[in-house]
Amino acid sequence: MNQPQPAPQPTTFPPEAAPWVVAALYQFRELDEPAALQERLKAECAALGLCGTLIVAPEGINGTVAGSREAITALHGLLLELGFTQLEYKESLAAAQPFKRMKVRLKKEIVTLGVEVQPRDLVGHYLSPAEWDQLLDDPNVVLIDTRNSYEYQAGTFRGALDPQTSSFREFPAWLEEHRAELEGKKVAMFCTGGIRCEKSTSLLLQEGLTDVYHLQGGILRYLEETPQERSRWEGECFVFDERVTVGHGLQPGHAEMCWSCGWPLGDAERADPRYERGVSCPHCAEQTSEAQKAAFRERQRWFDGRPA
Repeated sequence: MNQPQPAPQPTTFPPEAAPWVVAALYQFRELDEPAALQERLKAECAALGLCGTLIVAPEGINGTVAGSREAITALHGLLLELGFTQLEYKESLAAAQPFKRMKVRLKKEIVTLGVEVQPRDLVGHYLSPAEWDQLLDDPNVVLIDTRNSYEYQAGTFRGALDPQTSSFREFPAWLEEHRAELEGKKVAMFCTGGIRCEKSTSLLLQEGLTDVYHLQGGILRYLEETPQERSRWEGECFVFDERVTVGHGLQPGHAEMCWSCGWPLGDAERADPRYERGVSCPHCAEQTSEAQKAAFRERQRWFDGRPA
């Protein structure tokens, strides 16, 4: 299988574009002392004034962080010094602080599949955005969105299957149920930044499927590099920060998150009578009690800075 290329260098954005640079990154790399790395990154990120989340595990590092141009460049340089020279790395901009605080967590996996796979040794064919578009013209391709249903809701590639999972841990069970449908097909998989596909393609190969591909750099790289007029992408891409979604060119999207259930809401959902900002949406209005809704209203009033 082909291997990812060395990490791209930080992007030079115009200083007036936005005050926050957002870096999404990961690398599978065996770590002998992940706890020591966690403590080092905690100290460095605090000193740099960063916000976001980094996950450290024996299998590598994963996360999304935001800060000034200088701070993100410094973190990128530190990771290279620490041996993360094959990072999958991409940057975008945010007009406001996209995360409330900085967290550096120590976990068993940098993305939780719950099944042991070999993402460093057994992984599908990486495709650039241009190669991806060419593959999708093949009628023998099965296109699978490995993200969760609420992410699929915000946007996806035309013709993509939704496994209807609420967490990545559910994907192995979906594969077991649908494996026969993938036999003899080219299987193309994608996710937000590429990390989930490192494990999902490894799982498919481990299960005996052979013609397996994934979008290198994920949806974010595709939206960054592919002009909208020839894009196969429909909608916006859900991101796990205050922007909620991004579109082509990684520009902030138009969705709003329901703070009750976490679903990204488009214009039609916000026009639904069951929508109440900060309280409910069409996906959860019937699932919460009036007492819960009252508590959510109080929370929203606090966020809005209005007296109760």
